[in-house]
Amino acid sequence: MRIAIIGAGAAGCICAVECKRLRPAAEVTVYEAGKVPLAKVAVTGGGRCNIANTFAGIGLAGKAAGRRELREVYPRGYRLMQKLLHDFGPEDTVRWFAAEGVRLKEEDGGRLFPVTDDARTVVNALLAAMKREGVHVLTGKALCRLTPPTAGDTATENHGQWQLSFKDGSVASADAVVICAGGMKAEKGASEHGGFLQGLGIDTVPPVPSLFTFNIPDRGLRELMGTTVRGAAVKLAGTRLETHGDILITHWGLSGPAVLRLSSYAARELAARGYKADICVRWMADSGDGETGQPSADAWIKDNIARYPARQCTSVHPDNIPSRLWEFLLQRAALRPDLRWGELGSKGAARLAAVLSADTYHIDGQTRFREEFVTCGGVALSAVHADTLESRRHPGLYFAGEILDIDAVTGGFNLQAAWTTGITAARGLAAED
Repeated sequence: MRIAIIGAGAAGCICAVECKRLRPAAEVTVYEAGKVPLAKVAVTGGGRCNIANTFAGIGLAGKAAGRRELREVYPRGYRLMQKLLHDFGPEDTVRWFAAEGVRLKEEDGGRLFPVTDDARTVVNALLAAMKREGVHVLTGKALCRLTPPTAGDTATENHGQWQLSFKDGSVASADAVVICAGGMKAEKGASEHGGFLQGLGIDTVPPVPSLFTFNIPDRGLRELMGTTVRGAAVKLAGTRLETHGDILITHWGLSGPAVLRLSSYAARELAARGYKADICVRWMADSGDGETGQPSADAWIKDNIARYPARQCTSVHPDNIPSRLWEFLLQRAALRPDLRWGELGSKGAARLAAVLSADTYHIDGQTRFREEFVTCGGVALSAVHADTLESRRHPGLYFAGEILDIDAVTGGFNLQAAWTTGITAARGLAAED
């Protein structure tokens, strides 16, 4: 049996290894459009590779419900992921990589990294596993056409086999194909490696970017670049979409976990608005679970008026707000820098509370966040069998990884989806007669 895997990313490589282990006699070839395999894995997590997440406090299939629902980390595809994680979840990922010599450590938020803090540890382990199992890896092979087997006439060239045509003019054939080609281009709805899905009748969900930072054309805010605010929240104005976490002020606007999560939750809404919208920043917020005990802005201001009537407002600021940002926020509330808490008055207190609770900025575009950028959309989950990820329309055609309409927030969840779907496709293929 000849198995062709399109894409040497996380999903494609783990799928290839598992295919060989489950079907040792099969000839497994990975075709990668780029120059090297696993290029995105090598730079993810700032080069450290946030390989997975423990899912601590998140309800998974077959386990007690957590404080958070799975849809909070998988805005698209959470129902399918809940099913698939039951068979290959974070514990399985840890065991799989441990068997390949990759030990992992846990950091804040349940994030898992190799103990080496080097993504090359993960890359080298996957490359070594493919080599050891006898997987063929061919780079510079951008697929441009995929032709399904022709039934009936045995004289037909592609009877019983898939025909693959590449941009370099080469061709290949396979008994089964697993598409792990990464995200899809938003402008054309085609795989970033070519429009080879066109003509196959595969249902797709229009792709749009996810996990990006916000361009904010506010000079005063941008001058605070490098400032981090912990325990904040950001909301898309006019919606109920709000996320909690750290916010990082950059030279182009806003970034950080809270912003990236909002970009994921609001991916389609922001795309529909042309990435021009208002956001409200709650500089004093809890984590969203109500457990931090941080006071409301109103209560905090009233307490300061009572306790520090003779002190200047600039001298007392919330614990999570750095002094430079605090002075900027006082200016946004139209308060003098030498104003004392006892002089604030009801109107001044109201303006300051409004800034701390709903500081509004205008988004004017989005910026790609390192290599963490993912795509919302792709092959519709209704187009594949949930147990195997095989196409409902074309037997012998499977999908895994980001090309599926599954995407997650940051924290190792996207790579977990890659490992899980790659393994699922390999097992589904191995079960074929």
